[in-house]
Amino acid sequence: MRLSKFIVVDDTQNDELFMRAALDIAIVAAGHEDVPVGCVLVENDVVIGVGENRRELDQDATAHAEIVALRDAAFSRPSWRMDEVTAYVTLEPCVMCAGALLNARVRRVVIGALDEKAGAVGSRYNVLSDPRLLHEASLTYGVLASESVELLRTFFEGRRAN
Repeated sequence: MRLSKFIVVDDTQNDELFMRAALDIAIVAAGHEDVPVGCVLVENDVVIGVGENRRELDQDATAHAEIVALRDAAFSRPSWRMDEVTAYVTLEPCVMCAGALLNARVRRVVIGALDEKAGAVGSRYNVLSDPRLLHEASLTYGVLASESVELLRTFFEGRRAN
């Protein structure tokens, strides 16, 4: 079940719509026993990249949702620069993913749940808002946070029960 990469939406401010798409992608990750995290990259109201956490499935430590989405978007664009792209992520990015979003020059990051243990976009570190680095992204927190938290909680409760 993959989200079509070319969904056109008239309302450019509809963060909930794209975060719901990221949540749908996160459910795919849970289906293959990966932590349910999803990422959707949007440019001019068009989805240009999607990714779910695939570390377990691919046996790849770098296969986080954001990295997978950035790689997916690379196939539909002429440049690695994502100056006009908004990333919708169900869980606050880690240091690696925040660095990748930073290096891709993503304009804005919309976050569902915060990650107090490993979050690098406000919780533990502030990689995307550090003026010492080459780029800063606009940040929006808490979009569909309760749904993101519930998805993660349910996943980890199921793992502990087994």
